Amino acid sequence: MNYTELTASIKAYCENDFPQAVGAGGLTSAEQIARFVQQAEQRIYNSIQFPALRKNVTGNATINNKYLATPVDWLATYSLARINADGSYDYLLDKDVNYIREAFPFPAVSGAPTHYAIFDENTFILGPTPDASYSMELHYFYYPQSITTAGTSWLGTNLDTLLLYGSLLEAASFMKSEADTVKNYTDRYNEAFTMAKQLGDGKDRQDAYRSGQVRYPVK
Repeated sequence: MNYTELTASIKAYCENDFPQAVGAGGLTSAEQIARFVQQAEQRIYNSIQFPALRKNVTGNATINNKYLATPVDWLATYSLARINADGSYDYLLDKDVNYIREAFPFPAVSGAPTHYAIFDENTFILGPTPDASYSMELHYFYYPQSITTAGTSWLGTNLDTLLLYGSLLEAASFMKSEADTVKNYTDRYNEAFTMAKQLGDGKDRQDAYRSGQVRYPVK
């Protein structure tokens, strides 16, 4: 489902074109529907960890600088690794800033970084201070480009029912819809959410060799 199709479905289900609110500052119909969809995307992305939507980036830690900048779209870290000269990976241990300060109290004492912490929204702090320029690899969680601006998205292509009913729930809240309508949307959303959860947090993470294939009893 692309964004044009999603927009048409939202209007059809709600029987509402969401005309612009009276007065200065009111959202246009397109802006209002985009907000419904973006709110639904945010809810879904923060509830299910889809491996297909992870991101990976490499950068460099600078010699004698214990701080490492985060990517502009970074939200949370899965792993941070130091890539050694021979190509081997050493994964840094995630700690709090106070641990880094306590364990590596002297910034001038340098070495190969073994630990890191989130210093602020734009920066990691490394411990110890890098004694060379190390290549670093960050595996992290981010919000993919919204279907409202891209026109299509992984979520819209693979889990369109979930995105549709998530958007309808936001629209129903905006419209102060009847309880039975909200319940219907909620039930359909929960059904789609369960299937998405089985995919993102189940099948995509299952080791079929060790865990075996999913089996259901034959009746």
